[in-house]
Amino acid sequence: MFTKEEIMQLLKKDILSLTLKPGTLLSETTLSERFQLSRTPLRDVLKWLALESYIDIYPKKGNIVSYIDLESVEQIIYLRSALEKEIMKELSSQITLSDVQKLSDILDRQRAVIEEDHATDQFLSLDDQFHQTMFQLVGRGFLWQLIQQSNVHYIRYRKLHMLETGKLMGIWHEHQAMLEYMLNKETTKMDDLVHHHLREDIHSLDFLRKFADYIKK
Repeated sequence: MFTKEEIMQLLKKDILSLTLKPGTLLSETTLSERFQLSRTPLRDVLKWLALESYIDIYPKKGNIVSYIDLESVEQIIYLRSALEKEIMKELSSQITLSDVQKLSDILDRQRAVIEEDHATDQFLSLDDQFHQTMFQLVGRGFLWQLIQQSNVHYIRYRKLHMLETGKLMGIWHEHQAMLEYMLNKETTKMDDLVHHHLREDIHSLDFLRKFADYIKK
């Protein structure tokens, strides 16, 4: 027997991992049988998921896993880009050997998982750790947590983004460059690097064609 909170977290995980792809119909009957829960509390779960943009509820169609809204993704990227440019510059003026070691350790682990099968999820987790650590080192951890609250479309976009051949290694090299720029106080190079790092695929026609079935029209 699952609680409503457990069901919600399981469905969120399946949606964010793309196990449940955008456009998938979530049948109340199927979910009720899977989680052994009656429809009334199950509808509460679905309402919560809809409020957080994980699903869309249509009166006649039913409950549909939301398509990735690139406008929402663009807004998050804009915010992250503006914040991270300033955070890197601030960190470069005060970075310590301990800070460098923390970031280097994350990058070493990130490099190691690239060679593993099904590396995307681990790589994505370490990607978050790297950026979150930069926020925390300059006392901006609250801002990182704030960004995470509006992340359902952005997380799925990033997962698709990382499925591209050779993408993981390219992202890792950019992380290495970020650390080097901060360590060497090369602040003039940071804006272009962060811009490319966060925004590379958002307007790519190849990306849009390849993952058209995932994206909100």
